[in-house]
Amino acid sequence: MSSSPRRPAGLPERLDTDDTLVMGVLNVTPDSFSDGGAHDDAPAAISHGLRLVGQGASIVDVGGESTRPGAPRVDEDEELRRVLPVVTALAAKDIVVSVDTMRASVAAASIEAGALIVNDVSAGRADVDMGPEVARLRTRLGTPPVFIAMHWRGHSDVMNELAVYRDVARDSAAELAERLSALREAGVEDRFLVADPGLGFSKTGEQNWEVLADWPTLSSHGLPLLIGASRKRFVSALGVDRDLATAAISAYSAEHGAWAVRVHDVGSSVAAVRVGDRLRRSVRR
Repeated sequence: MSSSPRRPAGLPERLDTDDTLVMGVLNVTPDSFSDGGAHDDAPAAISHGLRLVGQGASIVDVGGESTRPGAPRVDEDEELRRVLPVVTALAAKDIVVSVDTMRASVAAASIEAGALIVNDVSAGRADVDMGPEVARLRTRLGTPPVFIAMHWRGHSDVMNELAVYRDVARDSAAELAERLSALREAGVEDRFLVADPGLGFSKTGEQNWEVLADWPTLSSHGLPLLIGASRKRFVSALGVDRDLATAAISAYSAEHGAWAVRVHDVGSSVAAVRVGDRLRRSVRR
């Protein structure tokens, strides 16, 4: 089992819990791999965000740029147009909002609009200003935003070509550790950092399973962990319902001490993490 911190600082007291949290995915895009176009205007996206919270999501992760393999980048203005009205509306209802972005400018505008978390799949590699900007920002709670740093090797148009490793679990953990060090040097404090192993990013289907199976390496950063396996190709390849398979990974992640799981189908993973949390608490020490 992981001995990493269970949670980051900087979030409301109601999230100060040893239970694994469920982060609901809200893609405000026309082209995301799972639900592109389902909520690509602000009213539909806001309604879905409220629905995710009603199903038990503790955090809503709002993204305006698809990171599916092969997806083209959107420009900054379009990304801002997509996410800001949604972030603003949800934060106004005291919902804990995360913004899924690789741009420092979008992160800053979203924090200004009420978001409390920046979820950067590139861990600051895509925008050199991200680390310093996140270190400078303050949320409506008066603290720096939580910063989720994911293992990433390149943008969506090239990431499948980069899935070459000697030992995928150790190599990806080492590369993420380098990014975490760079973020610390930029002024981001450890207590606001969360690590994400980057399942589905520059990894083959088999490599994703290898990363998940090596929990000691996956959790070696000494930080809270976010696991994002939901509906990804390696999960769908099992040939069973992808949301139920995702829920099984959510239970596994909770049993091993993950801070949160990022999912599309919130209800099934809420039930799953309760099982995982209960098993973790029952382990003989």
